[in-house]
Amino acid sequence: MKVVTKSEFLSKKSSSTGIKHKQSVRMRVEQIITAVSEQGDKALFDYTKQFDGVSLTDLQVSQQEMKDARELVGESFIQALKEAQKNITTFHKAQEQNSWFIGEQSDVYVGQKVTPLERVGVYVPGGKAAYPSTVLMNVIPAKLAGVPSISIVTPPQANGTINPYVLVAAQVVGVDRIYKIGGAQAIAALAYGTETIEKVNKIVGPGNTYVAQAKKVVYGDVSIDMIAGPSEICIVADASANPRFVAADLLSQAEHDEEASAICIATSEELAEAIQTEVTLQTADLDRKDIIQVSLERNGRMIVCPTLDEAFEVVNEIAPEHLQLMISDPYNALSEIKNAGAIFLGNYSPEALGDYFAGPNHTLPTNGTAAFASPLGVYDFVKKSSVIQYTQSALSAAADSIVTLAEAEGLTAHANAIRVRKG
Repeated sequence: MKVVTKSEFLSKKSSSTGIKHKQSVRMRVEQIITAVSEQGDKALFDYTKQFDGVSLTDLQVSQQEMKDARELVGESFIQALKEAQKNITTFHKAQEQNSWFIGEQSDVYVGQKVTPLERVGVYVPGGKAAYPSTVLMNVIPAKLAGVPSISIVTPPQANGTINPYVLVAAQVVGVDRIYKIGGAQAIAALAYGTETIEKVNKIVGPGNTYVAQAKKVVYGDVSIDMIAGPSEICIVADASANPRFVAADLLSQAEHDEEASAICIATSEELAEAIQTEVTLQTADLDRKDIIQVSLERNGRMIVCPTLDEAFEVVNEIAPEHLQLMISDPYNALSEIKNAGAIFLGNYSPEALGDYFAGPNHTLPTNGTAAFASPLGVYDFVKKSSVIQYTQSALSAAADSIVTLAEAEGLTAHANAIRVRKG
């Protein structure tokens, strides 16, 4: 991990090379989306062969494949999955929203009608790892919102099957359909539909750069949750932090992929050095050490801030996806945190706890978007309609004010729509 000062870190700028890469990705994504919208299933089969090296004969996972997956996973996994499901359900039930109305017994009746989305598509990443936890975190809130049709898209493995842990997770939470496609082509299929895949109203779930860019392109024709970037963690550590714990948590994010970001803000140079030593020691024993080493070299940073006030300034500038406050009084520090997707308090609340088990959603805003965005929740799977009803006498009482406002805007037809009803 590179050691930088607070000022060096806050002054970093995006490179033109990064911008050019994004433009190149967008052009390729637009080509893929156009092909899928014009050629349907044929394009999906072709791209799966080209990008995944798999020749499929059917896009949808069969009931037999679902049954076979159940035989491939242990009972301990299923039990752990159900325990996580219970916690995630309990947390998200508190987010349920209801319709409400004001003035039911009066001449003026207004309110808000809450309606679940009809069809939702969930992208579950594949490739470097399997993510049954993504199934739980995206499907459970959609189910609680009342979404009647939920489909999953996920890349096939080299043998043409879907990871059994993902399939079992989908069974446990009651997914309706699972399709063996990934990448930008999967997003295009969900957004516009094909012969096999039904068009959805909203697409949720994380993915690589091509998936994120595809979601950005189709947004407007279909809703999306967010543009998710590489995973991030920021840890604020003072003298009360255990360097072994801090290092382990930094590495838990770095192992996601080479673009993941792991940042530590330490309150002393001695603590920073102790954490760095632990990072080196623990990396050597990890299965994904090659990925971790690249991630830390590219995006790992150690920042020394002598005071917590300075540390919190950096945190709020970063607006990290995951923030761990491994400090002596984390609860009282909450008021200082303005921008973070999920906040973990103390030495025994690691980010991995939130990824799998605690209950709050792990689909979180990245790339600084926690400054204005929120975690995925039940509220993302409903839409709201305003409801208005006035009686004749109520409209007559308000008519002059409405006409005055309409005429001030020069909209005389609006004013006339009121006048013709005035008693």
